[in-house]
Amino acid sequence: MRLLLRMNMNRLSMSARSLPILYSFRRCPYAMRARLGLLAADVRVELREVVLRDKPSEMLIISPKATVPVLQLPDGQVIDESYDIMKWALSNADPFLWLGREGDLTQAIDTLVAINDQDFKPWLDRYKYADRYPEQSQVYYRDQCEMWFRKLDVQLEAHGGYLLAEHFSLADAALLPFVRQCAHVDKHWFDTTPYPALQQWLDQFLESERFQTVMKKYAPWQPENTEIIF
Repeated sequence: MRLLLRMNMNRLSMSARSLPILYSFRRCPYAMRARLGLLAADVRVELREVVLRDKPSEMLIISPKATVPVLQLPDGQVIDESYDIMKWALSNADPFLWLGREGDLTQAIDTLVAINDQDFKPWLDRYKYADRYPEQSQVYYRDQCEMWFRKLDVQLEAHGGYLLAEHFSLADAALLPFVRQCAHVDKHWFDTTPYPALQQWLDQFLESERFQTVMKKYAPWQPENTEIIF
């Protein structure tokens, strides 16, 4: 029995070394969106859960910017932008047509993600960590976030509950982790906002199997640990 167990563990180790390595942090919205993309494309990776206050040297060597997620491919190539990881995964397989038919949604998705990441995310950071930004009140920062919520609600109403298509697409997966983070700063406030389409969109995501899968808890990675396959 011990020999069989050792053989199985060796086989897992050999398999994991042939897989991409994903450095991730469970609650980070950027890492969350990367995991969503990998899951949708059915790309298996070795998952290394990172403790942000004690980042592993293995990650810092390949990505000095020191933020998650970081994906290291078997050939040594490194992708350390979350949206790029999603697009790389979908370039391998897009079974749910997240990019539309023949990628016809790509440009519209790129535009929406750019606005989210460049315009909305800075306001989200100020709203969530308002004590670090005393120049304005938390309510002021929340109001800036709400303008984005208003636009998303209109988008969702126009497409039957999704952002750019009549089905869940890359746009939804790329933005939902950030809307989730913002909503949970003050969930009571979010639940009372006049954006029913946005609220339903988020609630459906939080109740979905894909969310439960990407939010499974793993122990922080240590070099001596058995590999975790995601």
